[in-house]
Order: sequence, then structure tokens, then C-alpha cells
Amino acid sequence: MTITITAFERSPDGGKGLARDTRVRWALEEVGQPYEVRLVSFGAMKEPAHLALHPFGQIPTYEEGDLALFETGSIVFHIAERQAGLLPDDANARARAITWMFAALNTVEPPILELVTARLLEGDKPWREERLPLVEARVRSRLKQLSARLGDSDWLDGAFSAGDLMMVSVLLRLRSSGILDEFPNLAAYVARGEARPAYKRAFAAQWAINAGTPPTG
Repeated sequence: MTITITAFERSPDGGKGLARDTRVRWALEEVGQPYEVRLVSFGAMKEPAHLALHPFGQIPTYEEGDLALFETGSIVFHIAERQAGLLPDDANARARAITWMFAALNTVEPPILELVTARLLEGDKPWREERLPLVEARVRSRLKQLSARLGDSDWLDGAFSAGDLMMVSVLLRLRSSGILDEFPNLAAYVARGEARPAYKRAFAAQWAINAGTPPTG
């Protein structure tokens, strides 16, 4: 059955790989699964047809036969479960990889998204100058913990897994802030993720859609 995902008709980041469809594209590329992309405008995302797939009016969605999914964590987990290459065969290692997926989305990403909001959407607010250092401190605290756990390893738990895919995707949001560079092992970790052929294909596919839009940020 053909897999179809949705993506922004014009990504807010200009195609720099930060839109969440990149995570799904990367997962599909890692497992060698072909897919089609249906582009949606911001207006179409709020229309009934798209809301039937994603009740919160966002992207990406994933359709395969009668199955329709939303939320990147769920979609990547589904792909990893159905196809070899993103989860280890060993049961315990598999459970740890899934745990890292949850950690990326539930523990590491929230303060990073808070920082993105503070920098990009609250620049004109009177409380920004007081709030921003507090948000940055929360991000650094999480990165310090993650950096200590990664150490000098290439990946979070042995071989590359869906846990690394999600974690690298989350950390990429920090690149423009400069905070990631304060943790050389994490910066190198992200670079290893970006160097994977599957990531390069996913990035190129998203960039091709947005090539006419100058990158922002």
C-alpha cells in the first residue's frame, strides 16, 4: 500500500529541515520505504478534510490504506515497528530505544520549544529580557544531563535507532541559538545524524519544495 504523508506547502523555516515532516521523511528513508507527499497550505490545514486526519490542524499526517496517523512520535514509532532498521532486535535494547524516543519528545524538546517561542514570538514583550535567561538556563540544564549520558559514544544506546533520530531532530532546533555549540559532544552527535545518507535525502526532499523561499531565522 502506498504511504502518503502531508507537509507544508511552504515551510515556515524555508526548508531548513525543522518542520516535523522531516522526521517522518527521515524514518522512511532509513528503512527504505517509498512514500508520497501531499502538500497542504496553512488554510487547508484548518479545513474539514485535513482535520479529519489531524484534529489539531497540523502536519505531518501519515496514511497507509485504512490507517491514518498524526503526531511524529507515533508515526516514527509505527514505521520503526513495521520495518527493520530503526529498532534493535534485542527486546531490552528495543525498549531502551523507545524510551529515548519518549525522552526526546517529552523531556528534551519542551524547553527547546519554549526557547524558540521566547526568541521568535515574544521579542516585543516587556518580560522577554527577564524571561529569556531563565528559559536558556532550563535548556542548558537538559543539555548538560544529555551530554553527560552520551559521553563519547556515537549514539545514545549502541547502534543508531529511532531514539537517535528523534533526539537529533529535536536538537537541530537549537542550532541558530548557539547553545548547542556549548556542548561539543552533542554538536558532534547532531552532525553525525545529519551525515547519514537517509537524513540527507529527507532534507533534500523538503528543501526542494521550499527552494524558492528564502530561509528564515
